[in-house]
Amino acid sequence: MESKKIVLTGGGTAGHVTPNLALIPHLKEKGYDITYIGSFEGIEKRLVSDFGIPYYGVSTGKFRRYFDARNFSDPFRVMKGYTDARRILKEIKPDVVFSKGGFVSVPVVRAAASLKIPCIIHESDLTPGLANKLCIPVAKKVCCNFPETLKYLPEDKAVLTGSPIREELKKGRKEAAYSLCGFKPSKPVIMVMGGSQGAAAINEAVRGALPKLLGDFQIIHLTGKDKMDNMLVSTEGYKQFEYVKGELKDLFSITDIVVSRAGANAICELLSLRIPSVLVPLSAKNSRGDQILNAESFEKQGYSMVIYEENLDEDSLVDAVHELYFTKQTFIDNMEKSTQYRSIPVIMDLIEDAAAGKFNKKKGKENDKE
Repeated sequence: MESKKIVLTGGGTAGHVTPNLALIPHLKEKGYDITYIGSFEGIEKRLVSDFGIPYYGVSTGKFRRYFDARNFSDPFRVMKGYTDARRILKEIKPDVVFSKGGFVSVPVVRAAASLKIPCIIHESDLTPGLANKLCIPVAKKVCCNFPETLKYLPEDKAVLTGSPIREELKKGRKEAAYSLCGFKPSKPVIMVMGGSQGAAAINEAVRGALPKLLGDFQIIHLTGKDKMDNMLVSTEGYKQFEYVKGELKDLFSITDIVVSRAGANAICELLSLRIPSVLVPLSAKNSRGDQILNAESFEKQGYSMVIYEENLDEDSLVDAVHELYFTKQTFIDNMEKSTQYRSIPVIMDLIEDAAAGKFNKKKGKENDKE
């Protein structure tokens, strides 16, 4: 019997890749031949490299809501990406495409739809981003994380799944983490995460607050690429990394609280791990405001505290960190009560149905499973 084939796509940031990585072991278990299509040099290429699956790059461009000279050239890059993706998909002949979003996914999903390959896409944020908005019309199903998102999606396509979380994140080794960081088990640990590209505002506030924080805490700081401060490398109790991959599970195992941006996949991982957080969402001045909505939802549910970027400074960070740490059990209890959607089994069922052609049946029958 011929094996089933799936193409995974998504990239630009780690949040558009890691849920795909969480699905890979389950897809292999079901006997799928897996291929990844991303950009030529995006973070997705580096993250996927450890999984031993074929990777194809396509040309991609960004859809910006602001003036930029590249707005004139990027549409041509997207058109070339569409042509690239169509050629690759014709060669692979997948049964289904699963997209986690990001701008690289647009030419892939649109090309797949033109070849009548069923596509399932996943939207992490409360409101769909521009890339997914361009993909929703041709997708068979649209998965999402938040109940509030359902009202923004076509009723016959929307499925509330939650975000696939990597199981290995729950299997960290404390001894390895303490050894890697040079930390003492007797002192609590804060992890600072600015996303895969780092966050200058968070980095600056954390470094300014070090004299007030290091008396009570040890700090793991994921700074983002090229954002480490070499003057602080030898600071006791403070360990910097540009980015971590396999070590992340170990670092999470010793983490008491997190200071983070509010990307949906990152905060869903924190919820799954029951780690309370201070969230500093990306400002609406520099984004479409999706992280603000994500953070406010988590604050409302009692999982996190929020500091808006405009209010972030050394003092507000120090106050929030201390308050969160000394009341952390309340936040953990709230997370324990959270309804955990069976994201991976639900998404796997959708993929299996799409691969079997069930969503190509007449309207009215495609939602029988729901």
